[in-house]
Amino acid sequence: MLRPDGSVIVPPALASEVVRILSGHLDARVRTDGGELSAEARRLLVALQAGAEHATTEPARPAATGSPTAAPGTVEVTVTEAAALMECSPRWIRSLIEAGRLPARRAGERMWLVDRAALDHYRQGGTAL
Repeated sequence: MLRPDGSVIVPPALASEVVRILSGHLDARVRTDGGELSAEARRLLVALQAGAEHATTEPARPAATGSPTAAPGTVEVTVTEAAALMECSPRWIRSLIEAGRLPARRAGERMWLVDRAALDHYRQGGTAL
């Protein structure tokens, strides 16, 4: 799994377990110090989730709205980042997602990714895209 250049290959069969562990750690970190994920770390989690979905034969669990994978070129933010942009609580963002008013998709068992364009549209007084 360790390549000569120091990078690590995560087999698809282990990807969901790695996502679950990382998501749990992130949830705890956000609760304690409001920790943020870098864009690179978000991309890693999304790639791990895609690998996990590829390893299973059953279809991915759909999000409240949207699809299990983002369209190419889509910029996504975490619930915490969306809350900071909207100057509200993460709980409010999750309620918007659950109500179908803000498109988002799951990336792991507990992490939601919100489409940035849809968030910007909603912030400007529009309805969900």
